[in-house]
Formats: sequence, C-alpha cells, structure tokens
Amino acid sequence: MSLMNSSVPVDSSAPDAWEALVTAALLGTDRRTPPGCVPGREAPVTLLDTAAVETVRRRAGLKPARAAQRPHPTPEDPRPVLPPAAARRLAMLLADRPGAGGGRRGTAPDLMELLPQWLATANDRGFAPPPETLPALLDAARGRTDLRPSALTFAGPRAVWLARLNPDWRFALRATPGGGAALPHLDDPAEVQQLWQEGLFAERVGLLSALRAREPAAARELLTTTWPTERAEDRLMFLDSLRSGLGPQDEPFLEQALADRSRNVRATAAELLSALPASALAARMAVRAGACVALDHTRDTPTISVEAPHECDAGMERDGVVAKAPAGRGERSWWFGQLVEAAPLGTWPGRLGGRTPGEIVALPVTDDWQGELHAAWCRAAVRQRDGEWARALLGSPSAPEAGGPGAVSLAERAKLLGTLGSAERAQWVAGFIATHGLSEAFQLLGVCTVPWSGPLGRAVVDALNIARDAGSYPWSFSGVMGLAERCLDPAEASRLDGLLAIPDEPEDASPGAGGYWAEAFQRLVTTLRLRAAMIEELEPPSPSGGTPSGGV
Repeated sequence: MSLMNSSVPVDSSAPDAWEALVTAALLGTDRRTPPGCVPGREAPVTLLDTAAVETVRRRAGLKPARAAQRPHPTPEDPRPVLPPAAARRLAMLLADRPGAGGGRRGTAPDLMELLPQWLATANDRGFAPPPETLPALLDAARGRTDLRPSALTFAGPRAVWLARLNPDWRFALRATPGGGAALPHLDDPAEVQQLWQEGLFAERVGLLSALRAREPAAARELLTTTWPTERAEDRLMFLDSLRSGLGPQDEPFLEQALADRSRNVRATAAELLSALPASALAARMAVRAGACVALDHTRDTPTISVEAPHECDAGMERDGVVAKAPAGRGERSWWFGQLVEAAPLGTWPGRLGGRTPGEIVALPVTDDWQGELHAAWCRAAVRQRDGEWARALLGSPSAPEAGGPGAVSLAERAKLLGTLGSAERAQWVAGFIATHGLSEAFQLLGVCTVPWSGPLGRAVVDALNIARDAGSYPWSFSGVMGLAERCLDPAEASRLDGLLAIPDEPEDASPGAGGYWAEAFQRLVTTLRLRAAMIEELEPPSPSGGTPSGGV
C-alpha cells in the first residue's frame, strides 16, 4: 500500500491522532469512523493508510532532545568462564521450547526440565555465564519462577545491571537483597538506620534479611524501632523474616506481637513461639493440650482418652488459636487440633506414662479421636523439626496400611520425611515403593535429594518394570517417569538397556501400552546419558588432564 495515498485526509499531527486510530481499529470502522474520513466501504482502507503514515511520522518525526546519560559500565564478574562445551550446552538448553501440541513426547529429552539441574551444577562449580546468554537466561527465569533463584545466582551482578534497563526483567531487582540497590555496610549504624527509615519496602526487607542472617539480635532491635508505625501487611512480612535464626532471645518481642491488631500478625507470632519449646506460649499450650489428653487405665489395654475443649476463651485466641472453624469442621476438634499442634512434643512422654514417641503413637485412642490427634502430632513434628516423632508417625514403610500409624495423607507423610536426613528419607521411600508400588509415591519422591540414592533409584525402576509387565495403563506413571528423568542417577542408564524393547502385551493390557513403555524407557535412557554429558562438560580440568566425577 502506498504511504503517500492522497486519499488520507486526517491530520496525523494532532496529539491524539494515534489513540483515535487505535480506538477505531479496536471497535471496527462500522462502529467508529476513523478520524478525517467518511463512513463507508473505503473506511478500512483509509484507516490502514492513515496508520501507515502515522507510524512513519512517529518513528521519524521526533524532536531533538538532550541525550540521556550513558549507562554505567557492567560490573565485573570474577568467576571463571564456562568451558566451551558447557557454554554450547547452555545455549541449547535455553533455546529449547516446550511443544505447543499435546500427545506423546517421543524419545527426545525435555531440555527445559534439565535447565534447573544444569544451573545448580554450574553454581556449585562457581562458573560465570557468557554475557551473550544473559538475555535468554533472564527470559527463561521470567517465565518460570522456580528457575529464578538459581538463574539469578548464575547470572551474577550483571543480571541486576540488565534488569535496570529492561522492565521485563524487573523481577531480578525484587529478588535481589535491597531491591537491586547496594546494601549499606552493615557495620555502619547510620547508613543502616537511614535505609531502614527512608528506603523502599523491598530495600527494607532486603536490609532486614541481610542483617538477620549476620546479627539476629540487631535485626530484631532495628525492627522494634518502627514496629508500631508499620502497616499490617508490612509487619507480617517483617515478622516472617525472624524465622531465620529464630531463638529464645526473640520471645519477648514475639510475645508483644501476640497483642497485635492484625490477626495474621498474631497468628504468625504464635506459630514462631510454638516453634520454641521453652517459650511461655509453648508452656501455656502444653497445659491446655495436656488437659485434653489423658491415659485411661480402666481398660484392658492402656488407651488415650481425649476431651476436647468446650470453648475457645480469650487467652486461647491471644495465643493464636483461631476460634471460627472452617466449614464442615466441628469447633471442638478444630480447637483441639490447634492446641496439640502448638504444644511441645516433649510434653507427651511425661503425660503418657514415660513412653517413647513410638510407644505413644501405637496406643489406641478412644472415640475416633486417633486421626485428629495423630494429624496434630504430625504438624507439631514438622513445625518443631522433631525427627524422633516423625519416625514414629511415619511408621514402617512396609506396614500394611499405606501411611504408617500416624500419617493421614501423602502431604503429611512428605512433610514428615522432610524432617529426616536425606539418606534416611530415601531409604524410607524406597521401602514404601517396594511394598506399595508407585501409585502413591509421586509426592514422596518429590522430597528426596537429587540424584536419588542407588536403592531408591533401583526401587523406582523395578516398580516401573513391574507395572509395564503387568500391562498397567502406562500414562498413569508419566509423572514418576518424568521425575526419574530428572532425579535418577545417570550411572543407572546402563541398567535400563534391557527395558528398551517393546514387550509382549497381555490380553488385558491397554492398547499400545508396550510401545509407550518402550518409548518412555528410551527417553529415560537418552536423558540420563545427556545428564552424564552435562556433568562432564561442567567439570573444570584437573591438573592431570582428567575430569573428576560428579553428579547431577
């Protein structure tokens, strides 16, 4: 179309000409006549011609202006550069995009799912990224929040420099302590106080977090200087920063926060105090919870009896008990669960005959209160990071009941496992899979350290093989197969070669299941070997010319 079409009568120099054209394009020329033309069949053509002229005018007709200040030079990154092979691999990972269509994935690895592990290994080795990869890296982190911590660590100080130039990468400023601004020297009280008093919210959060990590008491004292004048939502965020380095010295401040005018602040303060078993709040909760639980010796077998509270008084509410129960939940059981959850777990051996946690959990409970009581103990074990109680509530992984004597859901079991060491966690999940298969194991596998230990990896592969041989519906295990691609030790690839052939399908098997299983195992093997190559590429050269071993 000619940009010099003489039929364009509109005065494009008008300040609002472009907005008028956009409005006409959005509404349609039959509803809004473009400025300067008459309604009719020619209106759309006139609109397009006018927009073309206005586009050229807007691009070329700028008035001279004072040049903007040149950006400061990029900060230096002292880390060693990536080996060339690893740099090429990073570019390949960042260029991969998930397919828009559905259907089977084929045998090709999902490269974007390998990027988090690649970044973790590169950060562990202390490498710096090639500068030309930073835009793609920040774009990837923009689209996936789970990538942001490792991506920004790998990107280093230049990520903040770039984020100041491109609003699409503003998340890098928010994720950086101080909102991308340099924090003051923490040994200079005047600078710290000035930023705390005058800084933006993100800068103040960054300052408080940095100071809390270094000097917990100084961070708490800084918070007290402005606490009464802070907004409720800001008080909640500041209070949450006290989770790092939480200790008995924080108790007086948290006790004062129990009287806060914000219910959320009061609840957070109560939660933090209940994580301190020696706190006064924990002692008060122990008395309340102990009054609800007793050992009944009148039966043939010692049994725990429960008498839930009949009211939620003002003292309970002040200590964080929420009075109003959720829909469908009884008030008394709701109050009871909160009391037990907040009571120190050390309360119960003395209250229940000197028994160990394992012996306590094994006791019968009257009147169908066992589920409520054990669920509250589960939450207390997670909050107080008590491994002994977590083991008791998890029970044996080979127990006939899927969750052991105390856990009431997969989510609870996963949280309890999080209190154990990585080796013990993997061993328990491996035993669970060996007994119960993979149908309930996905959430449990998610809390295991990567790469999976040998016994856990073998348990997963064996269970997948059993499911394949049984003709099970293959797509039911796609989630576990995806986890295996990311978490199985690459050294296990050689053990999988025997699973690549298409198996004979039983008569009752899902149609096409054998082909799917073979394809999925082929993708698993290909992915494991790719991860092994990634490990080797990220290894710094050793003095002898070889490469040390590692794991992703």
